[in-house]
Amino acid sequence: MGDLKRWWWLGVILVLTGFVYLLSPILTPFFLAATFAYLGDPLADWLESKKLNRTMAVVVVFLVFTLLGMAAVLMMVPLLKQQVDLVAEKTPVVIEYFKTEIYPWISEHLGSQDAAFELKDLERAIKEQLTGNAGLIANIMKSVSSSGLALFAWLGNLVLIPVVTFYLLRDWDILTAKTTKLFPRHVEPVVKQLAGECNEVLSAFVRGQLLVMLALGIIYAVGLYFVGLDLALLVGMIAGLASIVPYLGFIIGIIFAVIAALIQFGDPQVLIWIALVFAIGQMLEGMVLTPLLVGDKIGLHPVAVIFAVLAGGQLFGFLGVLLALPVAAVIMVLLRHGHDRYINSVLYGNQTHGDVLAQVEVVPEAEASANQPTSEMAVENIEETTESAHPLTEDSPPTPKS
Repeated sequence: MGDLKRWWWLGVILVLTGFVYLLSPILTPFFLAATFAYLGDPLADWLESKKLNRTMAVVVVFLVFTLLGMAAVLMMVPLLKQQVDLVAEKTPVVIEYFKTEIYPWISEHLGSQDAAFELKDLERAIKEQLTGNAGLIANIMKSVSSSGLALFAWLGNLVLIPVVTFYLLRDWDILTAKTTKLFPRHVEPVVKQLAGECNEVLSAFVRGQLLVMLALGIIYAVGLYFVGLDLALLVGMIAGLASIVPYLGFIIGIIFAVIAALIQFGDPQVLIWIALVFAIGQMLEGMVLTPLLVGDKIGLHPVAVIFAVLAGGQLFGFLGVLLALPVAAVIMVLLRHGHDRYINSVLYGNQTHGDVLAQVEVVPEAEASANQPTSEMAVENIEETTESAHPLTEDSPPTPKS
């Protein structure tokens, strides 16, 4: 019977997984709304503790998030536009630098003659994207305007995400409580324990790892700015975002920074300062940021992180990349719990669990038959003493009254 239940639950999980996969094209706004509701729930709970009703607390959270988002957009978009324009301006210089410096060195030392042909193709493709009617922005606008359905879907998601987030955030505590009550009573303690551990892991990631990424982006951008690199902000942002995968932000950031510095300065000595900036960033990440903001609750191996990001992108696209690490962290909690159950099971070969249960069933019965309670023994001794001191028989005369 127990095996039948396990197979039934496994079938339910597989069916739900397939159902989610089939509906993945329309689930993006709901996943994003649930993520935003999860992020805003602690702030809404804190406002509720300050005697504010739930609806007003949600409204305040929305205002805070909206103001922060608008401030970030107004501050970052002009700076990023300036950096992108600078990249477009420097692209011919980069191609010329590779043509005159890098590829001759490759041809001389490695004997490769195919680099020049590949370089011409690359140069032609980049120029087509940056100039003329075939520009990148023109292509994007053309594709958007030619597909009214895609534009309608994009606008629909833009409206749907805040609406769904509002209702999820308002009823978050009610939904979690009702979801917990759906589980059978005998598994409710285990479900609550797993939910608590998953919440700790997600909190450590969402409120920790994202702060680490933001801090690293600021550190790299500020450091490269003091070095004098024109693309400091863009390189810092790319390195910070790529830091979601261990060491990937460091590798990508230092490669971009080295290329930009060689083109801008032409002096290899500046590479020492760039290496120093990224070395300081890595030291701060390993010794201060990660232990302070994340801790050891996530427990994901770097290989597992890379696999999770690639698998999420392959299965669910950009949304899968965003949600890959939180989902992987939750799966790791479930796997650790399953591993502990397996180690303590008879299937693994651990007989301690069965022996302990046998002792629990046998020992109390043996003790009950061998040892009587002290109070019962005392009563029996008193009765025996009274009967021996004053034996009552049928021939004994009654005691005269004085």
